[in-house]
Amino acid sequence: MKKTVTILLASLLTVVVGCASYEPLVSMRGADVAAADKAPGELVYAGKRPGTQPVIARTFSTQPPLIPHAVDNFDEVTLTENQCMDCHGPANYVKKNSPKLGDSHFIAATKAFDPSRHNCTQCHVPQVDAPALVENRFIGNIK
Repeated sequence: MKKTVTILLASLLTVVVGCASYEPLVSMRGADVAAADKAPGELVYAGKRPGTQPVIARTFSTQPPLIPHAVDNFDEVTLTENQCMDCHGPANYVKKNSPKLGDSHFIAATKAFDPSRHNCTQCHVPQVDAPALVENRFIGNIK
């Protein structure tokens, strides 16, 4: 009986101390978890026009190249129309002085553009000058 009372009192004390030190759960972004997300501020792309920014270095060997220019003025990319191909496709990349589409974007047997790769911004992303949301100590493996 004495052991049961001791356990009960210890449990009750744990609950009381736990409730006294209760703080609402706060997310990494500093807002209450239950609060609605605030709309992010408008950020400006690092490069304005294509060809005005240097190529952004990759941080690991299999990283898709980053887009060093704004893409908000480009038309929507569809299976039939892709403005990225105007500069980066095999027909124009030399004239436009832009990086050529990678060989992985073509069907090996026919050398034709692989239609499953039509959505460029699924892997390649434009860059903005934004502060890091959390501390990042990542060091890439490309020197």
